[in-house]
Amino acid sequence: MAPAPRAVVPAAERGATRIADRVVAKIAARAAREVLDAPPEGGRAPHAEVTVHGPAARVWIGLELGYPSDIGGQCALVRRQVTDRVGELTGMTVPEVTVLVERLYRADPESRRTR
Repeated sequence: MAPAPRAVVPAAERGATRIADRVVAKIAARAAREVLDAPPEGGRAPHAEVTVHGPAARVWIGLELGYPSDIGGQCALVRRQVTDRVGELTGMTVPEVTVLVERLYRADPESRRTR
């Protein structure tokens, strides 16, 4: 006996997928790491907090950056990468990415010596 044909249920009637805020935060932090140099020894990798409202995610990223460097350029690069990757991997829009530079460290390891 052949199985009975299944009725196709329209997508809108099948249910919904919800992605937890912490999952989106992990994606955002990873996206920031993709475009930045590694933090100094003992430094902190980029970390994120996210608030999801329906199909949109607002993201806050904390960074530690080398100095001297183009801080504004690096922040813009992080914003763009986070917006793109979160949208690409979750299907959400990201209307706001707030970047907080929490610490600057000298990019030259020789200048880190204490006196």
